[in-house]
Amino acid sequence: MMKLNKVDEAIIKTLKTEAKELTLQEIADKTGIPSKNIFKSLRKLFENGLIDTNARKYKLLTDKIPSGQGKNPPKETL
Repeated sequence: MMKLNKVDEAIIKTLKTEAKELTLQEIADKTGIPSKNIFKSLRKLFENGLIDTNARKYKLLTDKIPSGQGKNPPKETL
């Protein structure tokens, strides 16, 4: 698992709070972090599969785990 720094955490928190796609500039404005730092973190988060981008708007990928997974694990057969 990748290690998150403070900028990564601020981006994730902002994307969770807003619950919509945001541009790099919107994320920078909402976090108060310079856009250069936001860009570096967005690239890292994208490369690690935590966010997705479409038309220069970014969103958090939260639906990777199907609902109900982990409640009743499948029984192993030998």
